[in-house]
Amino acid sequence: MIRKIFKKINLIIGVDIGSHAVKICELQRVGMDYKIISIGSSLLPFGSVEDGVLQEPLTVSRILSELLSNLKIKNKKIGVSISGYSVIVKKIVLDEMSDEELVKYIETEAEQYVPFDLDDVYIDFQRVDKKRNAENKCEIMLVAAKKEVVNDYLDMLDQLKLQTVLVDVDGFALENIWEITSGSTENVALIDIGASKMNINIISEGVSVLARDVAVGSLQLTEQIANFLGIDYVEAEKIKLGIAEPGAHAENIKGIFNKICAQWVLEIKKAIDLYLANHPDKSLKTIVLSGGGSKVLGLSEHISKETGLKTVNFNPFEKMLYDEKKIDKNYLESVAPEMAIAAGLAIRSTSI
Repeated sequence: MIRKIFKKINLIIGVDIGSHAVKICELQRVGMDYKIISIGSSLLPFGSVEDGVLQEPLTVSRILSELLSNLKIKNKKIGVSISGYSVIVKKIVLDEMSDEELVKYIETEAEQYVPFDLDDVYIDFQRVDKKRNAENKCEIMLVAAKKEVVNDYLDMLDQLKLQTVLVDVDGFALENIWEITSGSTENVALIDIGASKMNINIISEGVSVLARDVAVGSLQLTEQIANFLGIDYVEAEKIKLGIAEPGAHAENIKGIFNKICAQWVLEIKKAIDLYLANHPDKSLKTIVLSGGGSKVLGLSEHISKETGLKTVNFNPFEKMLYDEKKIDKNYLESVAPEMAIAAGLAIRSTSI
């Protein structure tokens, strides 16, 4: 892809509102590179956001406002992403048609692809492959998001005097940051494991061909460890990440790990099997892990063993510049995995 180079490209602020925390990322374009200006996160009270839906907008608004203030962010142009049951992402194959014909077709025929009343959703789409294929077909990625859910976010952000210039989907934000920062063209499965959901996005020949959200996440591990040992979530989190030792309960914790991670691996395998069934001649090379759940001790090795694919942990900031006097290197490495989606939003221009 050839990108135009401007003297100055203003970027938006990436705001990732998950079920566990709010993450913010501010980047700056420096020549052909990117520089980290601000990053930070704040925990949300349990139940503030559930399956991508704002349950406690006042609480989330207050925490987001405080985080923006603490990071001294002045830019009011932001991007957010959504996920969960309220978002449908589906690839459809249609007869080749012009862009104008495609718009009319989606407007009149989208209901056969979307399990919601069309009056209740925002719909967007893009061509997956703009090259005309031998069968004279075109592949379209169709996205539908419930208006009620999106509007709740927009209203909350508007009350904070923020200008929302982008509403993206988690998987596409992840794809964006991976492609721009890695420079890789190999076929990969991007797996972002959050507290309560896992996002799977398979990229083949540079385009997304399968995207889905699954209602599993690292909070499952924390809860089961806490319940089994009779400890609070903070201590359970430390054991989950390998910061604290489980002591005499090591075998029991290993059993919990294997049980929960087996569910995650099953969902990953199902997605990979579906991809390979439709693209038997385009094998996957790598699984790329991100999200707070990717920091679970031994997870990447476990997934690699179970799938037979090379599995790596994604650091979106690995090749970026930053001021070591303002941003601690150890902190940056610690939060990098869970900042991938926020970074994927922050890398977008304000001229969207």
